[in-house]
Amino acid sequence: MASKRGSTSRGRGGGSWARQGDEKLLDKRLCDLGLRIEGTVLERRLSRLSDELAERGFRFRPNYWLSSEWFSPVGVPGIAIPFYLAHPRLIRLEESMMLEAEGSSALECMKILRHEAGHALDHAYRLSRRARWRRLFGSASRDYPDSYRPEPYSRRYVLHLDNWYAQSHPTEDFAETFAVWLTPGSAWRRRYAKWPALKKLEYVDELMQEIADQPAPVRTRRRHEPISRLRMTLREHYQERQARYGAENVSVYDRDLRRMFSDSERGYEAASVFLRRARPQLRRVVSRWSGAYQYAIDGVIEEMIKRSRALRLRRHRGSEETFRDVISMLTVQAMNQMSSGRARYVL
Repeated sequence: MASKRGSTSRGRGGGSWARQGDEKLLDKRLCDLGLRIEGTVLERRLSRLSDELAERGFRFRPNYWLSSEWFSPVGVPGIAIPFYLAHPRLIRLEESMMLEAEGSSALECMKILRHEAGHALDHAYRLSRRARWRRLFGSASRDYPDSYRPEPYSRRYVLHLDNWYAQSHPTEDFAETFAVWLTPGSAWRRRYAKWPALKKLEYVDELMQEIADQPAPVRTRRRHEPISRLRMTLREHYQERQARYGAENVSVYDRDLRRMFSDSERGYEAASVFLRRARPQLRRVVSRWSGAYQYAIDGVIEEMIKRSRALRLRRHRGSEETFRDVISMLTVQAMNQMSSGRARYVL
């Protein structure tokens, strides 16, 4: 999953591209950005992860590189980190194009790094081949679903990343369990004391003590899709991602948001403040009308809040009238996503 701002001559403040507008910057090839991990905030966060592993007695350290997004390739004990985290200008572009920059905050970045470290460690020690691992988590060879329907109140899985991600696949279940186990101060024994998920955490605790001081059987330093080999332009990259995640709706959000709110400095409160305050009621009403899960609707509202903030919109009409308009928009979006099967989150 991710990476952060590069600081070579073309890094944090460098390169003419850092001062370009979005339209011109989008024509830049990824391999020409000249990004590195060294000398960045990301480097410090990776050092923090290394310290956490050392405190647990691990000899193992993942290999890291910049790529198009967060991932840990099967069979490779390493972590690919999204290029945009290597420069604040690219974080802003990511937020503009995808409505968020996953991993840009220190808290979120460390959560994702711990999760991806679980994958890398699994690959390094071939943990998912073990019989007990399979009994507790399931078969790692199971196909990844295009979507999944989580059970929000299930206690068979830990809670780490958003959207009950541990429920999506056995390997994600393990990575999430490892991340909870690794997180300093997580107090997992107390927090999960009466959960069936505790058995998984106890197994991870036992397994990590067994392998911590052992050399990893898989030591390849191979880097899958490093940024130096990505010859697509930023425009092509975002066109592909928007098509994949349904983020082509960004322009739809913008159009509807501009219709419901105003970009004038005059008016009532900020649109983002209004939406955040109305969020719980919006979820309940739209869920009742559309049949969509509240957590899926909440994801759309969160994107609306981010876009409203980015566009600096304000409420310029009465609260009740604005609320009715937002309800209508959200209901249409929920119904469209359910019928098209393109929802980013399972509906």
